Amino acid sequence: MSAPSKSEESAGSALPERVARLIHHFQANRDRYMDSNYNESNTRAEFIDPLLKALGWDVENEGEAAEEYKPVRREDTIRVAGKPRSPDYCLCFGERRKILVEAKKPGVSLRESAESALQLRRYAWNAQVPVGILTNFSEFAVYDCREQPRAAHPANRGRLCHFTFQEYGEQWEWMSRHFSPKGIESGRLDRLVDTSGARRGAENVGDAFLKQMEKFRADLAREIALRNPKLTERELNAATQRTLDRIIFLRVCEDRGVEDFGRLRDAAAKSDVYAALMKLFHAADRRYNSGLFYFRQERGRGSPDELTGRLRVSNKTLSGIVGELYWPGSPYDFSVLSADILGQVYERFLGKEIRLTAGHQARVAEKPEVKKQGGVFYTPEWVVKHIVNRAAGGALHEKTPAQARKIRILDPACGSGSFLLGAYQFLLDWHLAEYRVRPAAHLKAGRIARVGPKEYRLSLRERREILMANIWGVDKDEQAAEVTKLSLMLKCLEGENTGSIGNPRTLGMRALPDLSRNIRAGNSIVAPDFYPGLSPTDAREVKRINAFEWREGFPQILGKEGGFDVVIGNPPYVRQEVLGREFKEYAASRYKVHHGRADLFAYFIERGISLLKPKGRFCYIVANRWLRANYGAPLREFLRE
Repeated sequence: MSAPSKSEESAGSALPERVARLIHHFQANRDRYMDSNYNESNTRAEFIDPLLKALGWDVENEGEAAEEYKPVRREDTIRVAGKPRSPDYCLCFGERRKILVEAKKPGVSLRESAESALQLRRYAWNAQVPVGILTNFSEFAVYDCREQPRAAHPANRGRLCHFTFQEYGEQWEWMSRHFSPKGIESGRLDRLVDTSGARRGAENVGDAFLKQMEKFRADLAREIALRNPKLTERELNAATQRTLDRIIFLRVCEDRGVEDFGRLRDAAAKSDVYAALMKLFHAADRRYNSGLFYFRQERGRGSPDELTGRLRVSNKTLSGIVGELYWPGSPYDFSVLSADILGQVYERFLGKEIRLTAGHQARVAEKPEVKKQGGVFYTPEWVVKHIVNRAAGGALHEKTPAQARKIRILDPACGSGSFLLGAYQFLLDWHLAEYRVRPAAHLKAGRIARVGPKEYRLSLRERREILMANIWGVDKDEQAAEVTKLSLMLKCLEGENTGSIGNPRTLGMRALPDLSRNIRAGNSIVAPDFYPGLSPTDAREVKRINAFEWREGFPQILGKEGGFDVVIGNPPYVRQEVLGREFKEYAASRYKVHHGRADLFAYFIERGISLLKPKGRFCYIVANRWLRANYGAPLREFLRE
């Protein structure tokens, strides 16, 4: 539709005088404003800022809302297809992004510009913002941004309406009803999108990326298995996962401006693609210091990766994967795709593993424990925030930043890291709020950096220190533990660029910390004493159980410090039989909450509480049937005591 009909409007909201003046001023000087020399920056300052203010938006944050609650966020400059650009405005309600506004100069015809529409829709789709506004003041267009963008889409794809500045008077009531803060609060904006109809190709960015990742895994696993016949099943899973994680990490860094754009694509054009990629991976080790890139033994660190450097992989497979991560072959904008979304994708991605047939061919299959529990279910964001705010927020109450450094937050079933990401973001926001009260001293100390007249961000060094001091996790699945590290590293790098990271020698450190001591792979509810007398049948059984000794894993925290301050998470909901008959016998002699039909989460509750300091805080989300079922009686008694 070109514009809302009269029947869609209601009387009572006259065009504000300041908008009427803007219209008159624009009309009187239209030739100058339509000239190619009049740019986007001037358009925003002279016309779009006042237009948004007239709709009720606090564009300048005169209410001095905290960073995460700003109603209008001017996003950091990002890179799309290698070119620096800014998505202009995000209009928010509470912490949620509701509308993206993309500004253009008046000389651009928005009715016909497919490039401008795609730019808006691509960013909004990746950011999971359902509604986008494209405007140069001369024109005003509204888009439903739920459909995956394609390079061939025309300018009107997903467009809900379009009108010109001469029509603002008759359309103002409709505009204010839907795009003002009150319009969002009333739900009219949501109803506008809902009633626009389900669009062909509409797909959540996380679902779409999961499909692509699963395709990459299957293609790469088949290729590695074919050309490396001596690999074990465990080595094949590790090699495939590490290679994909490294590619994704560097591709995200490219779009965020942390790496030079196109380096992966250039490597994929070489005569030996895998050798070119390994060269990039080694350079990343020197720059980032993360366990994701660790090839040579260093003092105080575990064993380096001696596996992936000797693999043989064809050019075709790797070039295909890398090529599908760049526009127009890829719809993804990794500057926008958050670490949280990546974590949700990986949560489901890790529900499957690679199996080897008798002929050493790779097959991807669902993990047995996942199959028994009916699939993988990631924790909703609002649940994570609620638990983190109550548990971590309570632990930080009336603490100074120096005291906050001593708070240890643990998720003993961390999966892909959703709770740890939530806790880390909470800590980043908390520290920034503390430092903003008296910024001068913290600027001098290098804890924060100025990004605007009254705006600051935490320095990379500060973000590193918070991550290393406060965030701890364990997961039985080694690949899940690696993904948690990946997600936390990407979160740590948010907002950085090649300039802020620079040369490791100039920075005085490599950009990222080694998280191998913070995030461990192991079975939180099974210790090594599981094996005596039970004789594990083979290496696969040892791997399946993956016993973990807590005091060896975290000697300082569980020794001198007396335990963790906060334990949070979403433990597995599955009958204990998934770990076999031996576990039931083991649990009967080790756990007070044992019952013949107990769910594993009961053992995670006892384990989690046992790891706390006496005044520590504990919060899980679990199924509620233990409150009334017979098998929950020992757990109820344990908690009562």
